[in-house]
Amino acid sequence: MGQRVHGLAERCQADCCDCSLFWQISKSNSGLTNASHPSATDDAANGADELFGGLLAPGGFDRDACLSRHESPRYYKHSPFAPSPYLLQKLRNYEARHRRCGPGTPLYAKSVEQLRSGHTSEVMECNYLVLIPYNGLGNRMLSMIASFLYALLTDRVLLVHFPDDFTNLFCEPFPGGATATWVLPLDFPSYGNLLTAKKITGDPAKETPLSVPPYVYLHLAHDLRDTDERFYCNDDQLVLAKVNWLLLQRDLYLVPSLYAIPEFQDELRWLFPAKESVTHLLGRYLLHPSNSVWGMVTRYYHSYLAPAAERIGVQIRMFSWASIPIDDMSTSCRTPTETRRRRQDERDRRTSRHDGHPDRVAAGGLLRQAEVQVLRASGGGWVGVLQPSHEEQQEMGKRGHNQKALAEIYLLSFSDVLLTSGMSTFGVRECCIYLLDDPAAFWT
Repeated sequence: MGQRVHGLAERCQADCCDCSLFWQISKSNSGLTNASHPSATDDAANGADELFGGLLAPGGFDRDACLSRHESPRYYKHSPFAPSPYLLQKLRNYEARHRRCGPGTPLYAKSVEQLRSGHTSEVMECNYLVLIPYNGLGNRMLSMIASFLYALLTDRVLLVHFPDDFTNLFCEPFPGGATATWVLPLDFPSYGNLLTAKKITGDPAKETPLSVPPYVYLHLAHDLRDTDERFYCNDDQLVLAKVNWLLLQRDLYLVPSLYAIPEFQDELRWLFPAKESVTHLLGRYLLHPSNSVWGMVTRYYHSYLAPAAERIGVQIRMFSWASIPIDDMSTSCRTPTETRRRRQDERDRRTSRHDGHPDRVAAGGLLRQAEVQVLRASGGGWVGVLQPSHEEQQEMGKRGHNQKALAEIYLLSFSDVLLTSGMSTFGVRECCIYLLDDPAAFWT
């Protein structure tokens, strides 16, 4: 069952190349404050919940070291998902475990020494999940969220390998100072080819914590093999639970596949009564832009986006094997914009401003000039088109590019409307929902 559901999720992402554009419209419902027009410096004055409903711990951080942690609620609409009491307790338990077992602690040193030895001599008090994210920024972010969920489910401590192009993007997410860092230490022992020389039977009845190796390498990327997919089998999870160190390389989203593993199903139901809230809640808990990135976000927002009555986010990804013709893009843009324009023409006339700002702005990420021209033509004179970074394509291995891309991701998240392409990391969910509603289209 685990393999079938995992294969379905991966197939869905692979088969979305026929998807065109999908519209996501987020509205400010009655009783839900739209806090994306900050007018005061006090969070309470804006109706913003600085702790995201208890997701974030109230103490243990240097506020000045990570401004986004307590400032970002001012820019978001209030969340439609409340964290469950069980999730809040699980997060507090994890934070205590990370402080007790994190880098620089005696328990961490003891586990690393056993790892260096290459064999298991005793059962360790602390178990670890080391994430090696790769590929694009969106893939890495989803991998971090999914890996943290797996660490929650298996009572492990999450450590993340941050290559140079991935540093200075996010704040430390866990309270407690240096010993609560999630950064994999530079002196962490790497075994290279020895990783694949370790053998496990896969039979939980035969394996004990002393018979398994101190580490297992898990390759759960887009090019995983059939044997790698055994990670999603319940018996193999029982074996992996006895391994001190799990080294995970991942560039895709594994949360749906975790729901297919019987060992985790009850826990997931208690943690997230609404399945679609997993990434929403854990993303707000885990990922906070660094001060350098957050500065880009807030400066651009207040200069260009805040004055607009409505913000439209545009994120279009083009691939040689999944492109969107410019004419189709124009049609897709015109249909919803013209409908919304007719519906709001009368209101627009009544509330028309004369301060030189467009009533609506479209902020796009990684847009080429031809696409910008299409958006401007589709919107007519009623919408201004902005490009925060002026980066036209994704660049790998460049920290500055990743910082700009992350700033754009957060600016897009403040949108009232999001227009995204089906094969992008953002749009694949809408694409898969569309295809799953029409099984024939999915399999063709």
